[in-house]
Order: sequence, then structure tokens, then C-alpha cells
Amino acid sequence: MSFGGFNENNNQAPMADINVTPMVDVMLVLLVIFIITAPLFTHAIKLDLPGAQSQAAPEKPETIALAINAEGKLFWNNAAITQPELATRFATAALKKPQPDLQLRADKSTRYEIIAQVMSAAQTNGLTKIGFVTDPNSAAK
Repeated sequence: MSFGGFNENNNQAPMADINVTPMVDVMLVLLVIFIITAPLFTHAIKLDLPGAQSQAAPEKPETIALAINAEGKLFWNNAAITQPELATRFATAALKKPQPDLQLRADKSTRYEIIAQVMSAAQTNGLTKIGFVTDPNSAAK
């Protein structure tokens, strides 16, 4: 026997050869199964599928981050600008298709008058999508 369990000589030396016959039998059976089933996977059914058309996904509009600090200084996408520059930038942004979103970020202590002037300038120059950005964590403090 290959495991040496019923050895008549009581030889305690380990067996040096391995019986690979069961492994070869299993591999041959698997090979025959794959040879038989492989042509079945390539069989295709001819179908005349309907066509579908969809519209192109709309472009996401650009986002303009306009920050106003406590002193009333303006920052267009983190670059400092002046009040007269702001009107020209609003006018050029309003002409873009799709129109960009304006996100206002104002300091807590910014005077409302300055925020109202910025909103008025945006609306006057044609920007219609204005949003306010807040810090949700500051309310919990």
C-alpha cells in the first residue's frame, strides 16, 4: 500500500514515492469534460436587437467660488480681485454655455451690505445661479 500502514517488515522509514494515479485520473476526467463542453460555450443565437438612441449627457457647469472676508475683500477662485473687476468677470461668466454656478462664501462678520452688492452685481450682469456656502460644523459649536 502506498501509505505503508500495513507494512509486514515494521520498517519505520518514511515512504519516498507518491501515488499519483488518482490525481491523473481526475485530471483526465476534467480534460474530457472540458473538451466536450467547450463548443457549447461558443454557440450564439442570432437576434435582431432593437436600436436605442439617447441624448448626450449635459455638461456640468463650471463653479465659481467667490469668497468675501471680514474686511470685505473679494477673492475669485482664491485670487484677489477688486469691485470693478467683479462686474466684468460676472459679465463674461454669464455669456458661457452652460452658465456657471456662483458659490458665495462670506465670513461671519462680513457686512450684509457687501454681500447684497455682490449679489446685485451678479444678477445685473446676467448670472442667475447663486448659492451660499456655509460650514455645517460651526452651528454645533
